[in-house]
Amino acid sequence: MATQDQPRVISHPGSVTAVTTPPRTRPRVQWFAYLYILPAFLIIFVFHILPVGYAIWISMQSGAVRRFQFVGLDNYVRALNAPEFWSSLQTTVFYTLGTVPFTMALGLGIAYLLFQKIRGRGIYRAIYFMPYIISTVASAIVWAWVFDPRTGLANQVLALFGVSAQQWLIEPTGVFKLIGEGMRVPVPGWAEGPSLALVAIMIFAVWQALGFSIVIFLAGLGNINAELYEAARIDGANGSQLFRHITLPLLAPTTFFLLVISLIYSLQAFNHIFAMNQSAAQQLGGPLGTTRTLSIFMFQALYEQNRAGYASAIAVLLSLMILALTLVQFKYFGRSGENA
Repeated sequence: MATQDQPRVISHPGSVTAVTTPPRTRPRVQWFAYLYILPAFLIIFVFHILPVGYAIWISMQSGAVRRFQFVGLDNYVRALNAPEFWSSLQTTVFYTLGTVPFTMALGLGIAYLLFQKIRGRGIYRAIYFMPYIISTVASAIVWAWVFDPRTGLANQVLALFGVSAQQWLIEPTGVFKLIGEGMRVPVPGWAEGPSLALVAIMIFAVWQALGFSIVIFLAGLGNINAELYEAARIDGANGSQLFRHITLPLLAPTTFFLLVISLIYSLQAFNHIFAMNQSAAQQLGGPLGTTRTLSIFMFQALYEQNRAGYASAIAVLLSLMILALTLVQFKYFGRSGENA
C-alpha cells in the first residue's frame, strides 16, 4: 500500500508499466512565527536601514539642510576629484597599517603569556583591559599631555637616552624622514612615511585597543583542547613548535574575527584623533592635515563647511570601502578561518 509521498505503480495487461509520483504538498507557512522576529526587525529597520537610506538620499542633495536641491552624483564626483579626499585616505591607510598589525601581534603575544599558569595573571588581565573600558576622550587628553613638546613625559623619556625633544602632535614631518635626518641618511619623498603627529596618535590607539585583542585571544586560547598540547609534548615538541603548529592554526577563526573588527574600527576612527588634536591646541585635522583621516575630513565638511550632502557622500564612500574590504577578507581569509 503506497503512502501519499510514495510513487504509485500503474500497470495494465499488455502495456508498459508506468510509475507516477503524486505531487508534493508544500509545507504550511507558520506566519505566526514571524511575530517573534518582528521586534528585532523593527529595531534593525528603524536604527540601521532607514539611516543608511537617508544618508544616501542626503548625499545626492546640495544646499542648506531644509533647502536641499537634488544634484545626483555631483557630491561623489567632487569628493573623488578633491586632493584632500585622497590625502585623507592615505592618512587613513597609514593609520590602519600602523595600528592593526601591531595591536594584534602584541595582543597575541601577551595573551599567550597570560594564558600560562603564572601568579597573579587575573590582575594582569584586568590591568591590560582597563585602557579599553576607560573613556576614549579622557584618556586621549591625558596622552596629549604625555606628548606635550614642552613638559610632556615622552620627551623626558627620550632625554634619558640622549635623544632631542620632539614636537609630537604638532610635527608634520614624516617619521622616517626624521629618523633619516638623525642618522644623516637622505630619505626620498615617497618614503617619508606618516607624520610624527600621526605616529603619536597610533601609539595611543595601540595602547587603547590592546586590551580588547588580549581578551579575544584569551577566549580563543581557552577553546583549544589541552590534550593536543599534552600529546605533542609526549612526541617531543618544544614550546615554539607547539605555538607554531597547534596554537596559531587553531586560533585562525579568532584571528580572522579580530582582524575584521579591528580594520572596521580603525577605518572609522575619530574620537581620540579629534580629542588629541584639540587638546594640542591645533586646528582640526592636525599639523598641515597630516592627521586628517576620512572621518575627520567628513566632520570638517559637515560642521565647519556646513556641506551636509558632501559629508554624506564621503561617509557613503567610506562605508563602501569598509564593505569591500570586509568582503575581500571573507573571501580570501574566511575559509581558512572556518576550516581551522
